[in-house]
Amino acid sequence: MAIHEAARRGFSKESASYERGRPEYPDGLLGWLRDSLGAKPGAQVVDLGAGTGKFTRLLARTGADVVAVEPVDAMRERLALASPGIRALAGTAESMPLDDRSVDAMGCAQAFHWFANSRALQEIHRVLRPGGKLGLVWNVRDESVDWVAAITAIITPYEGDAPRFYTGRWRQPFEQQELFTPLQCTVFANSHVGTFDQVVIDRTMSVSFIAALSDDEKCALEARLRALHDAFPALREAEISFPYHTEAWLGARLG
Repeated sequence: MAIHEAARRGFSKESASYERGRPEYPDGLLGWLRDSLGAKPGAQVVDLGAGTGKFTRLLARTGADVVAVEPVDAMRERLALASPGIRALAGTAESMPLDDRSVDAMGCAQAFHWFANSRALQEIHRVLRPGGKLGLVWNVRDESVDWVAAITAIITPYEGDAPRFYTGRWRQPFEQQELFTPLQCTVFANSHVGTFDQVVIDRTMSVSFIAALSDDEKCALEARLRALHDAFPALREAEISFPYHTEAWLGARLG
């Protein structure tokens, strides 16, 4: 299936901002990957929709044999440069260049909402071995914090028809299927610590539908973001802690 235009254009144009501005994952998630997902030495694990490889590198720390699958050339090229020991393949969730029942576990971070459809689930089921685990992970902004909510209010009007995690529509393919066990969620506290430019500007500019805007539109939006720097004292600190929680959803292949 075709890649959504916002993802194709945005992630191609702003792969550098994505690598700089996206938060890492909490340390507690590493134990979840080993103990719950089954990413451990000797296991064959796929990172689906791997982007620039932030989650791929965490998976690799488990000692598993990790393969990254990513459809956007610019993202995959940046992953290959940053992680030369990782095999990075061109492919989509609906068509992975992998053999039937060849994988023990599959992780998918910040991405499943882009391809939440029955064909993707069928393809994931094809590639996983019986009993193999599927893990879906998202870093979610903590909008109970006033300045985080202000950032969301600025960017949301630009989203158009781009799939978003917060809508919950990504759950729909799991509701009427007999391919996977019901998903179970584990939540971890997380934060992205850095300068205002790193955790606010680069992070926002890496959002697909923002990255896909024209240069003039992006300049206007960046000016609105920079105005928050003066409006909220917390954003005037030399080092800012952007609050997130990390949701890790787990299911197992049936059949």
